Amino acid sequence: MTFYNDIYPFYPLQRTSFIFSTNLLTVILVFLVLAAAFLLILPGIRGKSRVLWTFRIIISLYVGVVIVALNFTGDWAEGILRANATYKSFSSAVVSAEVGLHVGLGGINITLKGHPVRQLNETIDYNEMFQWTGKLDDDYADALERGLPNPILYIAEKFTTNSPCGLIYQYRYSGRFASATLWTAFCCWLLANILFSMPVILYAGYMMLATAAFIFSAMASFSTIYNLPQCSFTIGTETFQTIYSHSFWLALATGAICAVIGVLVVLLYCTIPEKMKEAFSVGVDGDDDDMYLGAGYLNSSFLTEVSTDGVMAKGRRVDPLYISKLSVSVRQLHSCTFCVLVTHMVSHQLILIYSLQERL
Repeated sequence: MTFYNDIYPFYPLQRTSFIFSTNLLTVILVFLVLAAAFLLILPGIRGKSRVLWTFRIIISLYVGVVIVALNFTGDWAEGILRANATYKSFSSAVVSAEVGLHVGLGGINITLKGHPVRQLNETIDYNEMFQWTGKLDDDYADALERGLPNPILYIAEKFTTNSPCGLIYQYRYSGRFASATLWTAFCCWLLANILFSMPVILYAGYMMLATAAFIFSAMASFSTIYNLPQCSFTIGTETFQTIYSHSFWLALATGAICAVIGVLVVLLYCTIPEKMKEAFSVGVDGDDDDMYLGAGYLNSSFLTEVSTDGVMAKGRRVDPLYISKLSVSVRQLHSCTFCVLVTHMVSHQLILIYSLQERL
């Protein structure tokens, strides 16, 4: 048996515990690069706009990275206890260890850490992951073949399709719908950032409210796991159940931030629209597109080489101010059309995501 470094010969593979999600690490690195790129251009922004731009970049990237990262975190709900439990099958050896169940949208993590870590001439420090994407029964059979400790096998068995608890149906489907809703919230966040750079700040506020609504919908979807009676987990003489954990409360805080930003943008735009346009640096360079004629403005893109001196409508002369108001109405019509297109895109994205989830 020493030929395999104290690993039994019928389990020749060396165990490597789960350390950190590579998907989560990729998301964090991508958003860190984006943050560094945006912060590099801040010295080129003059005046008070620099402070607002810094605030916008930090808040926007925070919301984006949280929405994406929540799809890959593994601690939406968790339950932890410390107990004395049998370590291996067909053995009466008992170890003192901390057992934990961590539930994410994509699967579960089961941890087992000894107190002390070195017991029975072994290092007791396990972190095993079981994904919803594959067939969990096969992962459980593989865990049996690898000879994982009894507490891990006991908890994993609760999530198999043959278990009377039926936990897999509660957690897997609620996690899938929550993940789909979060991706829709991410699409709304992208649209909100695009609209903030255009003279349609009001609709950007609406999209931030939509982002908050979809985040809260994801939380409500995940919360459906508690609608049915919970199956308790018994390790030795101790019992535990899962409760909401860090990712759930982080989603709540992020949704609240999006809701506050959306409400503030809508209220301020309805009360002081010119100040909002000036703050977001949109709609303030209209001198290049409009030419001043006395009491009103004319849009050069519509009235190129046209004089208003001889313009008559139903026998009366057209006031330049009337033409200016007509130009503003056309712009508002364009903004409403763009809003309808944005709403249409979001609805199609939501239908596509849910259809993909049903196929899975």
